[in-house]
Amino acid sequence: MIRNTKTLSGARVSTAVAFGLQGFLLAVLLTQLPQFKDNLGFSDTLVAVTVVGISIVAGVGSVLAEQLAKATSSRTTLRSGLFVIAVGAAVIAMTTSTPAFLAAFALYGIGLGMVDAAANMQAVSIQHAYGRVILSSFHASWSVGAIVGAGYVAACSALDLSVKLSVLLAAALVAGICAWIGPRLLRTGHERAETSATAPLTVPLRPFLALGIAMMLFYAIDFGIGTYSPLYLKEVLLSDAGTAALAMGAYQVTALISRLTGDYWVRRFGEIAVVRVGAAISVVGLLIAVLAPSPAVAIAGFFIVGLGAPVIAPLSFSAAGRLAPPDQTDAVVARINLFNYAGTVIAGGVIGGIAALSDLRIGFVAPLLFAVVLFVLAPAFAPTRARSGDARTESAPTGA
Repeated sequence: MIRNTKTLSGARVSTAVAFGLQGFLLAVLLTQLPQFKDNLGFSDTLVAVTVVGISIVAGVGSVLAEQLAKATSSRTTLRSGLFVIAVGAAVIAMTTSTPAFLAAFALYGIGLGMVDAAANMQAVSIQHAYGRVILSSFHASWSVGAIVGAGYVAACSALDLSVKLSVLLAAALVAGICAWIGPRLLRTGHERAETSATAPLTVPLRPFLALGIAMMLFYAIDFGIGTYSPLYLKEVLLSDAGTAALAMGAYQVTALISRLTGDYWVRRFGEIAVVRVGAAISVVGLLIAVLAPSPAVAIAGFFIVGLGAPVIAPLSFSAAGRLAPPDQTDAVVARINLFNYAGTVIAGGVIGGIAALSDLRIGFVAPLLFAVVLFVLAPAFAPTRARSGDARTESAPTGA
């Protein structure tokens, strides 16, 4: 592992930029979905299917990232993933039919999964090289990128740029910056370890699954708020569309604050305490949202959730990285990343299903219960690093 301070600093900045590029392009595409819907004439149901479908296809991308990282490196995998999402976005912009649009989004989804996994591989390796907790700062970069992406779309709309041109420009920007940061990403060596390509993962199964479940539950909460909070305010609390959008905005602002400060709190109080407090804050915020008599109170509830839950994702990757033997870190990060996509699918099915049977006020009870389980799972976030060949470890499930 390279320890040169200048090299590590450059790798840290470059990886943070990669996180930001992913958040930027995802926000550009998702905020433009209504416009694609109007241009191509597909239904609201297909929009929802597209959003959930991205998560499913991204799981395939995460599996590909694991294999590519074993064969080459996480650096090569991240550069490849960024290139794929840039190409995927450009193809999406050029589509003129619904089947072509869905195929292009599938290509983008594969790249999304590759970037998700490889960016966190880089982040975990950089954190290990620094010898202190810094992973939340990378996820904060993702949040900044998403906010910039939404602002970019608003600016393009104000300038009356077409959807096609705005997405093509965004894709070109991602490709250009990828070419610039690529050589500065961390050169790691453990991906080519003699055993990494053939040996099964030797991580303790129960702690691995506990971290995976925690990751899944967080993303179910996150996706649920992102997808259903505006609908909750509009359909249940009878707000106007502008007010409804503030629920997601409030959550994203405090999510950024949570991730910017998360590393500090972990260094001061430890992972278990931070997860417990974060989960407890989320329970309070979701309880306020569920019981809210007005849109303003619900927005305040989602604002509070953002102060707690978003630290879970970086801490899950961080703990998984410590759980893995040094020669299997990238593979374990790729496997734990799959729970990310399981969470979004669960959120769509559970919250949406409950809402279909009753309403979204009852639907948001599910994320509330997820946050309670996160509190219980807090001890899993302080695992002991596994040793290659340790007889006390078990193979992590191949499809997990």
